[in-house]
Order: sequence, then structure tokens, then C-alpha cells
Amino acid sequence: MPISDTVKLIGDVTIHHPALVNLYGCQVGDGSRIGAFVEIQKGATVGEKCKISSHTFICEGVTIEDEVFVGHGVMFTNDRFPRATNPDGSAQSDEDWTLEFTQVKRRASIGSNATIMCGITIGEGALIAAGAVVTKNVPDHAIVAGVPAKVVGDVRNT
Repeated sequence: MPISDTVKLIGDVTIHHPALVNLYGCQVGDGSRIGAFVEIQKGATVGEKCKISSHTFICEGVTIEDEVFVGHGVMFTNDRFPRATNPDGSAQSDEDWTLEFTQVKRRASIGSNATIMCGITIGEGALIAAGAVVTKNVPDHAIVAGVPAKVVGDVRNT
């Protein structure tokens, strides 16, 4: 698994096992740390001082702002209706699907094995519980848990 020459690493980025990641066409900010077996696709952005834990997938269209924690095995999506082929049976290409953008705001935390559906915003300082499936916007400072994820608290009250 390579780190492509199309990757923009800004400042001091730590990649714990460079031979065990797949980074291409993305940008990673100063002070961020990337774990083993992480894939970050083209057009994705990771801000400054983030921690991206092992086995996480950050796809095209995802923007992660500064100081965000992403636990192990977190999966982001970017296509609401994924298909391998078109109705005529031909293989889909880049022109055959709609990229949906996702934003994770500053200081949010995403627990291990969470799935983040596309087209949503996770608010500033929000906390996503481990194993949650996030299907809609998460307010600033909210704690969400479950499948589908629902607001169960506020980090400012913990």
C-alpha cells in the first residue's frame, strides 16, 4: 500500500507504518497522525492535529477539520445509492454516480467501528459512539449512539 506522490502532507504529519497505508490525492494537516491500514482517497482532507486510527477508510468528498479523533475501523461513505453496474449491465464509471460530501467539524470524536453515511455534517465537538451508524446531521456537542444513531446527550454535560 503506497503513499502516492499526489498526497499533500502539510508540516509534521506522522504516518506510523507508511508501508501499510493507502493515501492518494488527499491532504493531511500539520500535527496529524495516521495509523496502519488507513486509506484516504483523492479529494479527502484531514485537518491539523487529527488522529486517524488504524483500519479507517476516508473516501473522496470527506472533509475532517482540525483536532478530530477518528477511532479504529471507522468507515465513511460518499454515494447514497452505490451500484457496481448501470441498468444496461455496463460497469459504472466516475460519470455514473453522484459524489455526496461529508464534513466533520473541529474537535469531534468518532468511536471505533462507526459508519458515517454520506451527505451529512458532524458538528463541532460532537461525540459519535463506537459502532454507531450516523445517517443524519449531528448537532454541535451532541453525543450520538445506536443504529441509526440518535442524540443521547451533550458532551458539555458530562
